[in-house]
Amino acid sequence: MFNRVKGQKPPTNMIVGGLVLLLVLWAASTSFYKVGTEETGVVLRLGKFTHMTDPGLQFKLPFGIDQVFLVKTGRVLREEFGFRTQEAGVRTTYSPRRLEEESLTLTGDLNVTDVEWMVQFQISDPYKYLFKVNNPETTIRDISEAVVRRVVGNSNVSDVLTVQRAALALEIQRDLQQILNSYEMGVRIVTVRFQDVNPPGPVRDAFNEVNEAEQQKESMILQAREQYNREVPKARGVARSRILEAEGYAVQRVNRAEGEATRFLALLTEYHNAPQVTRQRLYLETMESILPILEEIYVIDGNGMTSPLPLLPLSQARQGGTR
Repeated sequence: MFNRVKGQKPPTNMIVGGLVLLLVLWAASTSFYKVGTEETGVVLRLGKFTHMTDPGLQFKLPFGIDQVFLVKTGRVLREEFGFRTQEAGVRTTYSPRRLEEESLTLTGDLNVTDVEWMVQFQISDPYKYLFKVNNPETTIRDISEAVVRRVVGNSNVSDVLTVQRAALALEIQRDLQQILNSYEMGVRIVTVRFQDVNPPGPVRDAFNEVNEAEQQKESMILQAREQYNREVPKARGVARSRILEAEGYAVQRVNRAEGEATRFLALLTEYHNAPQVTRQRLYLETMESILPILEEIYVIDGNGMTSPLPLLPLSQARQGGTR
């Protein structure tokens, strides 16, 4: 039976029908494609760019006439330098392998630092990302490493290790974006962040001691400023108070002197008008102010013919009786 079947030729219409069916199945399998939610489709027709497609089920010309490249435009991509992430999650684990050829950087004051950083970016123009630059990920890594080494190389080691890390990261992000725009990469830099910045292992202890000394220095400067801000205003207040007291005392003495001078001039005028009366009045007023403060008073004759006569201290007796 096999030999009989083998010897028979199939009908021509069956061959044509089979070929047509295969052609239809091939056309159907190459006419549709799916674009993911985080992707953008770039369609080339006979090798020439025609259009882009959105997420969903899309149609294209079959038999390889249209070629589709799927680009992840909705996802934030990142490149890591000096370290590698093994597993991302709540507790991210990193590779223990040291990548010192990427992380060791020379600073402006000729110190070496171990800088680990990451660059996060998004693809903003899929066509430029695919066709303007060959191997865009490698290009991004090379440019990022060059910019970081230039910015860190223009800074002091203390700035890189301590307070200026955020400012340096912003400068790197700005310069990196400008260079990528000039290359027409079609990439938007989301952020540049330093993962860890440390001195190299052999000199880490010495750097830590220097850092502690710098911190103690800053602490002592802050304490001195605090004491200065507390003592100087207090001293200024005391000085201002003393000045105001002196000014008040000066005004008081001047006013008193002016009053005494005015009083003397008035008495002088009265004395010129009535010398005898004025002399007698001044004598009585003087005695009136002196006698109350004397403890003993003696009355002596002007001619000296009689012995002194004591005057009873009536005012003191009156005060004693009152007490």
